[in-house]
Amino acid sequence: MSANIPTSMKVIEITEPGAPKVLKPAFRDVPAQSDHEILIKVAAVGVNGPDIVQRRGHYPPPKGATDLLGLEVSGEVVALGKNVSNWTVGDKVCGLTNGGGYAEYVRADANHCLPIPKGLNLVEAASLPETFFTVWSNIFMGVANLQAGERFLVHGGSGGIGATAIQLGKAFGATVFTTDSPTDRCSFAKELGADQVINYNEEDFVEIVRGAGGANVILDTIGGPYVERNIKATAPEARIVQLAFNLGSKIEINLMPVMLKRLVYTGSTLRSRPETFKSEIARQLREKVWPIIEDGTIKTMVRQSLPLEQAAEAHALMESATHTGKIMLEIG
Repeated sequence: MSANIPTSMKVIEITEPGAPKVLKPAFRDVPAQSDHEILIKVAAVGVNGPDIVQRRGHYPPPKGATDLLGLEVSGEVVALGKNVSNWTVGDKVCGLTNGGGYAEYVRADANHCLPIPKGLNLVEAASLPETFFTVWSNIFMGVANLQAGERFLVHGGSGGIGATAIQLGKAFGATVFTTDSPTDRCSFAKELGADQVINYNEEDFVEIVRGAGGANVILDTIGGPYVERNIKATAPEARIVQLAFNLGSKIEINLMPVMLKRLVYTGSTLRSRPETFKSEIARQLREKVWPIIEDGTIKTMVRQSLPLEQAAEAHALMESATHTGKIMLEIG
């Protein structure tokens, strides 16, 4: 079953690896959904860190995936694969994709999509999947297994991942510390509910967190010198989750404290995980997180939305690290 669908669509392509200016409008054939997928007419797509890294040529798409950017979208279901029974044509959804969101149409696994939370518009809903799938799977489902009453250190609290982690941590009973700079970004992190915001240009997060008893769980996207400092900031039997290496992944450190404090150091990328695992994330989000989005406990963090044609400007803004919250692209 399908709606009236054109044969071609407007997209944003990476013409070659490089700076934001390599993102250019183009036209491609509308993709055909597989038996377990739905085809979505895209209303909005989020701009995320993996988009930046792929555009630079450092994060190739998995085998069989499109080369188009865009890992989270919202929009209207316009076609169903023959094995799809949980959606109907005309439904409004948001969901995780395997790329392809910088386009007028995208295909997505039906089980990786979720209904639009009550009270949210399509742009706000499109800002949810990538960061919520990532944080929930790494901090609440994985070995990190954050518990109520634990101390949770989040680096980069005003960005998409950080802001999501702060809100989820607080909603499920953790004491949340976060790092950021300058002052306006720290203020934004505080507004999200962080118990203590540490301006890394003025304060030492290791000293502050250790003074509170040490972090039980750390979420880090910084890497570089933060790797060793994170280990120092932990409580015994803490779990450190590495989701990116903005300051580099090659370092030389003393790992003896990992053994002495019985630490767990882990990390992951979401895009290459099995489809069944992503389906389970979606199921848990719908059961445990969507209700607290709908009741206002967790708020969306869209700070700027641009037309799809301005994808290059959106990438430049994200790379400037002067924004807070999510940057979105709107289609149509």
